[in-house]
Amino acid sequence: MIVQACINGARPRDFHPLIPLTIDAMVRDAAASVAAGAAELHIHPRGADGKESLAAVDDTLGAIRRACPGALIGVSTGAWIECDREKTREGIRCWRVLPDYASVNLSEDDAPGVIQLLRQKGVGIEVGLASVADAERYTSLEDHERVFRLLIELDDEQDLQRACDIRDGIIEVLERSRVNRPILLHGFDGTVWPFVRSARERRYSTRIGLEDGKHLPDGTIASDNAALVAAAVAIFRGQSN
Repeated sequence: MIVQACINGARPRDFHPLIPLTIDAMVRDAAASVAAGAAELHIHPRGADGKESLAAVDDTLGAIRRACPGALIGVSTGAWIECDREKTREGIRCWRVLPDYASVNLSEDDAPGVIQLLRQKGVGIEVGLASVADAERYTSLEDHERVFRLLIELDDEQDLQRACDIRDGIIEVLERSRVNRPILLHGFDGTVWPFVRSARERRYSTRIGLEDGKHLPDGTIASDNAALVAAAVAIFRGQSN
């Protein structure tokens, strides 16, 4: 059970005054998040224009690793980043500084190809499951157990009961197929804190940060990523409800 910090994601600049979009800002927030108790970091590197970019992975990861030695660092391979299958694959092929793991969304057409490419590069795979269909697709893949972790993430569902039903459906598919991989459960905006608590109850890992939401458990806006991480760590340690 760990708390992973997801410090920026695809959020726009006006989502929060301190959302980190430059390398210096990501280094600052990554170090502060680790100091607040995050065991891992999930980063969406940005280019000089502020847009997400697979080409920015090398410089970004190199800088964060120097500031956070020993912390595992993952990145996204989301199809929306490059908006082109071949550009996505080429971006990954060109990485010289490798992340410890990379997230692959099973809802995306080229997920199996991206998974294979990451394996060839020696990068761990964090499989993103957002629906029962994603879970069924995952369990149908050859060597599906050869992944770093399963990420249950329900970004598009804001009705809490519906989100819980989807979560339980995904878990049922995994249990039926006797999948034995670590699970990280997280919500988005309105489901963030219920899912942090659910992860603790189920002894899963979780993640928190401005990628997933900006509010603390009491509904106030967090000052920064470190404040969000500290709140999640307190829940995991049983120091807060």
